[in-house]
Amino acid sequence: MVGTIVHQLTANVSPEEMKKAGLGAYYTDHGLGVYPQSAGGIPFDATALAVKGDPIADLQEDLAAEQKARATYEKIINLCKDEPDVIDPIRFLREREVVHFQRFGEALRGVQERLAEKKFYMNNSNYTM
Repeated sequence: MVGTIVHQLTANVSPEEMKKAGLGAYYTDHGLGVYPQSAGGIPFDATALAVKGDPIADLQEDLAAEQKARATYEKIINLCKDEPDVIDPIRFLREREVVHFQRFGEALRGVQERLAEKKFYMNNSNYTM
């Protein structure tokens, strides 16, 4: 969705306008295409993904990622106060981050409850090899 918004906002922008807006280097590398990178120009790569293989650590990372995305969307909204066609879909995305955060929180509580359960081992004396 964000890529579509960027594409729509830059569809009729000339290279001169991109340069004047401070996006000359971006235009040189990517044209008007959407390239995933941070606001500081750092390209997305797999190092942004943090996975330990531990359900509690991974769910905590997921929770943090949702909050970071929500915070980013709020900053975009603050920057685009006069652009309702931009703000409305960004608000929708922000709301989704809140829901994702809630679902990951529920999953984390479920994992923690499961790990807190007393282990029960049963001896089946009828079992033969």
